[in-house]
Amino acid sequence: MRLTILLLFLLAAPVGALDVPVPAPPPVPGTSYYLVDFHSGHEIAAKEPDVPVEPASITKLMTAYIAFSGLKNGNLTLDEEVTVSNKAYRAVGSRMFIEERKRVSIEDLLQGMIVQSGNDASIALAEHIAGSEETFAELMNQYSEQLGLENTRYSNVTGLPAEDHYSTPRDVALLVAAMIREFPEYYRWYSQREFTYNDITQHNRNTLLWRDSSVDGVKTGHTDSAGYCLAASAERSGMRLIAVVMGTPSKRARADAAQALLNYGFRFYETHSLYDANEPISSARVWKGDSAEVPLGVRDQIYVTIPRGHYDSLKAEMDLKSIIVAPVTTEDAVGNVRVSLGDTVLKSSGLFPLENVDSGNLFRRAIDEVRLWFE
Repeated sequence: MRLTILLLFLLAAPVGALDVPVPAPPPVPGTSYYLVDFHSGHEIAAKEPDVPVEPASITKLMTAYIAFSGLKNGNLTLDEEVTVSNKAYRAVGSRMFIEERKRVSIEDLLQGMIVQSGNDASIALAEHIAGSEETFAELMNQYSEQLGLENTRYSNVTGLPAEDHYSTPRDVALLVAAMIREFPEYYRWYSQREFTYNDITQHNRNTLLWRDSSVDGVKTGHTDSAGYCLAASAERSGMRLIAVVMGTPSKRARADAAQALLNYGFRFYETHSLYDANEPISSARVWKGDSAEVPLGVRDQIYVTIPRGHYDSLKAEMDLKSIIVAPVTTEDAVGNVRVSLGDTVLKSSGLFPLENVDSGNLFRRAIDEVRLWFE
């Protein structure tokens, strides 16, 4: 048996279905797109978000993610030097112009890959980390599986057309979100407008960095077969959105499409943090314990994304076990909290004790045993 509690402190509005007038998203001249809120994970707009397509140089997001992981766990350092191979030196397509047998720092290679989209830098990093590009591609697929990228497969580190090399707008957005969340100290390079190496200055291909000050990344891509692609992220007043557009016909089209999606999301939606992780949001009676009450909270911070102007229409409810008997640990879920807008459940999360409650003494257990007969 469970007890449902309405958290009246959160809101005040009718429970019935709401008529929330939000216009359709803007048209995007591409094969697919995806617009999502970073904090809540709420899908705002999408077209064919799970259909695999060629990702072109957006592939390098995973190359960077693995390098960032190496930096974080101490297997790499920014000043560590890499000897450039013949294969890296002869890489076709976009380049940072590293030279064969010269030594280049990890930091320079990362910026050359991120800002200049250097295929030569990508290969040099892959060979240094895994021994060969082929082995590194296997590593990319392992990381892809760990991150839950269900429709992504890598065959190389550059994004050049290859058999069995594909991704989706949703998977790209998940990868971008993981990078922002896990590596903020390195993600900042994606907002860098230019990078100079070997006396050659090249500009970031993400033209949104010049158009919109709220945009701080992320990565462009283009091949004849993939079209023009762009993963973009922007933050305004604490709300961060990620937009991914694939297969557009031109550089201008991909930038216009991503900008239109971001503007649409910020204009018509808002994101709120409702509950912090491991902070008390309620409490529960504990029977036969050394404490009669325990504070309850959620494991992860709860965000919701809703149409603008409808915060007061949110409703939060808790479902709790009607009887909680000690011992209780912080690993024991005792219920859940649901946040709804009208008839739509936006978020549901388990409720956990924030403190352990041990069994009480013999007297306490006996008294509560009697009291439970009347519950």
